[in-house]
Amino acid sequence: QNVLEMNVTHNNYSDPSNLTFQEIRILGLSQELLSVTVMQDGVKQNSSHNTTYNAENKVALIQGLRLQLGKSYSLQWTLESSFREKFDCYPGLSSSKEKCEQLGCSWTEDPLTVGVPYCHYNTSDNGYSVTGIGYSALGVTANLAFHGSNFQGFGKSTAPIDTLRLEVKYHSDHLLQFKIADSANHRYEVPVPLNLPESPQSSGRSRLYDLMVQTKPFGIRIRRRSTGTVIWDSVLPTFTFSDQFLQISSRLPSQFLFGFGETEHTSFRRDMGWHTWGMFSRDQPPGYKLNSYGVQPFYMSLEEDGNAHGVLLLNSNAMDVTFQPTPALTYRTTGGILDFYMVLGPTPELVVQQYTALVGRPVMPPYWALGFQLCRYGYANDSEIAALVEGMKAAKIPYDVQYSDIDYMERQLDFTLSPRFSGLPALIDKIRGEGMRFILILDPAISANETDYPAFTRGVEKDVFIKWPNSNDIIYGKVWPDLPNVEVNNSLDWDTQVELYRAYAAFPDFFRNSTTEWWAREISDVYSNPRNASLSLKFDGLWIDMNEPSSFVHGAVGGCRDPELNMPPYMPR
Repeated sequence: QNVLEMNVTHNNYSDPSNLTFQEIRILGLSQELLSVTVMQDGVKQNSSHNTTYNAENKVALIQGLRLQLGKSYSLQWTLESSFREKFDCYPGLSSSKEKCEQLGCSWTEDPLTVGVPYCHYNTSDNGYSVTGIGYSALGVTANLAFHGSNFQGFGKSTAPIDTLRLEVKYHSDHLLQFKIADSANHRYEVPVPLNLPESPQSSGRSRLYDLMVQTKPFGIRIRRRSTGTVIWDSVLPTFTFSDQFLQISSRLPSQFLFGFGETEHTSFRRDMGWHTWGMFSRDQPPGYKLNSYGVQPFYMSLEEDGNAHGVLLLNSNAMDVTFQPTPALTYRTTGGILDFYMVLGPTPELVVQQYTALVGRPVMPPYWALGFQLCRYGYANDSEIAALVEGMKAAKIPYDVQYSDIDYMERQLDFTLSPRFSGLPALIDKIRGEGMRFILILDPAISANETDYPAFTRGVEKDVFIKWPNSNDIIYGKVWPDLPNVEVNNSLDWDTQVELYRAYAAFPDFFRNSTTEWWAREISDVYSNPRNASLSLKFDGLWIDMNEPSSFVHGAVGGCRDPELNMPPYMPR
C-alpha cells in the first residue's frame, strides 16, 4: 500500500526529446501526503518535487518530478497522521505507552488537543479478511476469517473469534440489515422481533442504496445511490470481534449527528469532539454522560446535502459509543453480536417514520393523559391526598390526573394496600366521579420474604422470575420492599438501611409468556380485589417504575456468581 509502481514494458527505449513524467495525481486519499520517495532499482533518487492536497476532493498532486521514459520507478509515500484520523487503540482506563505498544499500536502525546487518544492504530489492517462472498438480488453473504498474526487493539485481552459470518439483507428499497456473528457458536441476540417483511421487498433498480464489501481488510461501505454519498464506511483498523469485546467504527458523511439516548446532552446535535457516551440502563438520576432509564442505540445523520438516514445497533449488552471529528464514531460492546439496521429516509421525517415502523410505533396516549398531572413521593396517608385534591380545586389550578407513589402500599409490597390508605378506594371513586383520573405506581420487584404473599407464590408456581444461568436459583436483589416485622431506623445511612431492612426481591422475566399472564392477573386483582371488593382500586393508569431492573445492592444479593461477566475486560464508560 501507498506505493505506485511504474514498470517499463519495452526495455532499452530512449526518448530522443528527453521527455519525462513531471506530474502525478493520486485520487481518493483521505489524508495529506507527508513525504514522497522516488526509488529506482531499489535505490532512493534525488528529487526536488513538491506536493499539494485537496481535502475536499481527496486528491494529492505531486509536481516537479523528472521520471525519464524507458526507466522503471517506484513512488512510495507516507500519509500525515492527522489527529482527526486517530482511532483509539486502548479505550480502557489507565492507558500507558507500555500498554499501548504491547498491543502493537503507536503512542503519541498531544496535550494541546483535548480528547485525542494518545494510543492509536498505526495500520489499516483489522486482522479479518473475506472469503466465500456471494452477492444476490436479496443481499450478501460472506465468511470472515481472522488472519492477524500481530493482532492490534484492545480486544487482545480476549482472543478474537477466528471465523465470523456476515449476512446482508435488502429488506426494502429504504431498509437494509447487516449482521456479523460467530459462524460456529450461537451468541446472545436480543429476543425481541422487529417489524420486518417476511421476504425482502426491494428491487435492484429502485433501492436507495448500494453496498460493497471490502475483502481485505474487511469492511462495509454503503452509498446513497442518488448522490453517491458514502453514509457508512467501516473499512478501518478498529474492527474487533472477541467474546467480551466487540468494536466497530464507521466514518460519517458529516458532523450532523443526532440520537443515542437516554442520556443528558448539552444540545440536540451530538458533539463530535472526542466524547464517549455509555449505554447501559440503570436507576440513576439524569446527569451529564450518565445513562438513565432507557437505551436507544440509534442515531440519525444529516448528510451535507440535507438528506438523512438512520442507523440502529440491535444489541442490549453494556456498550458505549465514541464520537470524533473525523467525522466518525466507534461502537464498543461487551457481548452479543453486531446487528445493524439502516433506513435511508431521505428526509428526517421519513427516517423517523421508517425507524418506528421497524421497532414499533409509540403507543397513542389517551386524551386525558395530555392534561395536567400531579405526582410526588411521600404522601403520609389518603387523607393528605384528599386534602390536596380539595386544595387544588379551591385554588382553581388546572388539574386532571392525581398519582400515588409507593406510599399507598403495605411496606412497599406490590399489589397491596397499606392500612394508612384504607380510604384510597373511596377517594379514587370520588375523584373519578368528578371527571378526574387516578394513576398508581408499581415496581416490578417482588418480595420473597413473606409468609402469605400471593404475588410471589404464584410467580414461583408460574416460573416467572429471573434465575441464575444453568440453575433453578432465583436471582435476588434488594429494592423498596421492607422485611416483615421490622421498624426502620431512618437515621441510619442508606446502605445500612438496605442491608438491615430491605427484603430479598425477585425480578420478573417479561420475555416469558407466563410472566405476562401472571402480571395481568396480579394487576386485575388490584383493580377488582377478589377477597374484599371494598379494597378494589379502580385506577385509570399504571406508572411502572424501577424496571431497568433496579437494585439497591451491587448486582445481586451475595454479589455476582460469574466475575468475568460482572467485570469484563473492557468496562464501558
